[in-house]
Amino acid sequence: QVQLVESGGGLVQAGGSLRLSCAASGRTFTTYTMGWFRQAPGREREFVASITWSGGSTVYVDSVKGRFTISRDNAKNTVYLQMNSLKPEDTAVYYCAASAYGSASAISRGMYHFWGQGTQVTISS
Repeated sequence: QVQLVESGGGLVQAGGSLRLSCAASGRTFTTYTMGWFRQAPGREREFVASITWSGGSTVYVDSVKGRFTISRDNAKNTVYLQMNSLKPEDTAVYYCAASAYGSASAISRGMYHFWGQGTQVTISS
């Protein structure tokens, strides 16, 4: 099993930047693909980005390409989401998730086995 804890959410103006962190622990967590999802009010939870834990493969949803960067620090068992040029439509609760499939192509909610509690990101216009 894997336990995940997100942090780094907050309120920022449009055009600003924010970095989210996801600390992972538990059995065999280094074998998991890590992903970020977000859920805005009244909307379905959607995939944002993913990264293989030990590799360098990444996948992004089109709407964040060029603005968001997912990265990892294996020594700290932590995954990050650097968010730049933020827009009001980025406002959502952001969730960290772990998938046992071991591929960055895991982009569906059903492919993820463990989830963090979420962290609120609010972008003001």
